[in-house]
Amino acid sequence: MTTLALGPSWLDPDYLIGTFGLIGVLVIVFAESGLLIGFFLPGDSLLFTTGLLVTTGTLDTLPLWAVCALIVLAAIAGDQVGYLFGRKVGPALFKKPDSRLFKQENVEKAHEFFEKYGPKSLVLARFVPIVRTFTPIIAGVSRMNYRSFITYNIVGGILWGAGVTLLGAALGNVDFVHQHIEKILILIVLISVLPIVIELLRARSKGKKEAARGGGEGGASADRTQPPAPVQRGRHAKR
Repeated sequence: MTTLALGPSWLDPDYLIGTFGLIGVLVIVFAESGLLIGFFLPGDSLLFTTGLLVTTGTLDTLPLWAVCALIVLAAIAGDQVGYLFGRKVGPALFKKPDSRLFKQENVEKAHEFFEKYGPKSLVLARFVPIVRTFTPIIAGVSRMNYRSFITYNIVGGILWGAGVTLLGAALGNVDFVHQHIEKILILIVLISVLPIVIELLRARSKGKKEAARGGGEGGASADRTQPPAPVQRGRHAKR
């Protein structure tokens, strides 16, 4: 298989699987699903490559169904740990200084994502690198209802963990995939953000309709009598 030239060689999925095997895959999935240090790990491409290698017999430790089950469990457990960590740390997370492995901007992105999409962000975020690591933590900080969290966590873990792995397995015997593995993995990353693009377009369309409706109800006259409200920043810090 061709080496994926999208980052350092030690983050190449083929290298990681060849070096650490299935145990390494499970550890990475767990870390990327809810540990602060896991945001840079290659989740999507790693799962796709795992499914491909299982189908071709390169990774033959367990049958495909067992591999998918273990990956799903690792993904769900990772989010669970992230949620509990967020509940324990609370708002203090937003005051944590930047370091080599921690950036406040990543927390900001995840918080905005969670605020915008609510509980379903736990499913959508699974398919968005970096955001999927911090979203369960933000859910914990926000003290999201635990029963609701568990439900969306399981759904997201199955769709992402089993879905991407099965996709790799389904395409594992296609010669074209082996010859163009880098392009295929890049395409997977692009497809992974498609649900977010759709949601953003829907939100923008809804916002325009609401703005047009508000403008038609005399919004212009209100602007002449009242100054615009100041933009409030750091809403998450008050939570």
